[in-house]
Amino acid sequence: MSIHKREMQKRRKKLMTLMKANSIALLAAASPKVRNNDAEYLYRQNSDFYYLTGFSERDAVLALIPGRKEGEVVLFCQEKDKQKELWTGIILGQKAAIDELGVDEAFSIRNIDEVLPELIAGRDHVYYAIGKSKKFDVRVMEWVKVIRNMPRFNAYPPSEFLLLDNLLHELRLIKSPAEIKLMRHAAKISAEGHKRAMASCKPGLNEYELEAQLLYAFARNGSRAPAYASIVGSGDNACILHYDSNKSEIKEGDLVLIDAGCEYEYYASDITRTFPANGKFSAEQRAIYEIVLKAQKVAIEAVKPGASWDAPHNASVKVITEGLVKLGLLKGRPTQLIKSEAYKDFYMHRVGHWLGMDVHDVGNYKIDDKWRLLEPGMVTTIEPGIYIAPDNAKVTKKWRGIGVRIEDDVLVTKTGYKVLSTGIPKTVQEIESFMANPVH
Repeated sequence: MSIHKREMQKRRKKLMTLMKANSIALLAAASPKVRNNDAEYLYRQNSDFYYLTGFSERDAVLALIPGRKEGEVVLFCQEKDKQKELWTGIILGQKAAIDELGVDEAFSIRNIDEVLPELIAGRDHVYYAIGKSKKFDVRVMEWVKVIRNMPRFNAYPPSEFLLLDNLLHELRLIKSPAEIKLMRHAAKISAEGHKRAMASCKPGLNEYELEAQLLYAFARNGSRAPAYASIVGSGDNACILHYDSNKSEIKEGDLVLIDAGCEYEYYASDITRTFPANGKFSAEQRAIYEIVLKAQKVAIEAVKPGASWDAPHNASVKVITEGLVKLGLLKGRPTQLIKSEAYKDFYMHRVGHWLGMDVHDVGNYKIDDKWRLLEPGMVTTIEPGIYIAPDNAKVTKKWRGIGVRIEDDVLVTKTGYKVLSTGIPKTVQEIESFMANPVH
């Protein structure tokens, strides 16, 4: 299951139609990252580069040159090298790159300093990810210097450098049917992980033992890595938004908050569930959980074409504020408390973020300083939460240390929304029934 090269070709064509006349776009593959000494992290291609090529190898540069008669799509990549392949695996090479990736021309990356200046020369505009890589910024300027010294009268350097992100990231924001299929599959794998963790949970385990259940489910279903560092926070740790130590012992009476999702074929999932370690919510835990669950429901229902990006968030804020007032954790009129943002003592983040190839995916949230409107094909998380810090002296002790977040991945459709992350217990009754008789 992957994106077909025809879709990659359409993406490149679409991007080139958005570029200015007589321009060139440059994208570099991700650089490998050293973990320690001579050991590297598992290589993961730059999302923008993969979006346009489907090519997962390092040491590569893509050039898009609209209107070039010899070919508009030029790839620089590693040469075939049997000795190198013995150590690091099969290299696609130039000939296969043309056939399998659908590019027009492919050159050895070794020859880029000779070939690429010729491609840039005479172009008025250069698009690339300015400022993202100091190394690549320097190389672009070096190619410009080469052009300045060319003897040909028409070999002038570009007069304008433009940020490619502005065009490319708007394309990535709207997902195709093939992308949605991959995201739904990523969510399905993640759902198995969440269910395994929930089914195996009991007081006395360590948080990392639940994380192990997640990683097992991810790997056995074809995901080599989580989309982000998994959060398994029990007790007070559930009140730390980006907690990822995952080493505390899970105690009787704790809530366990798991925020985890796998990446499958470069597409992320992002799911959170909160459940009682012993399988039964206390009265206070249940009260907080029900507020968050209701907030998530109304926020999801606010997802529809034409709705403002902040509509789901505002809906969640209203439910959470009213719920906290009803429990006596906030005092005053809900409308005034919302206006003064008093709820932020308990709910300090927004209700969601774009999701796609990156877990916090690309795309602007505002246009001309106004919240943008939702469109079919956008995917957002919906993840309201309430976090009552263990040292919050404004509330009675029985509430302290309760942290609840519930998160799902939601697609904007032509008529409303579609939840991609299904199949995981979510209501109080579903969670308690599942933990009493787990099936995964």
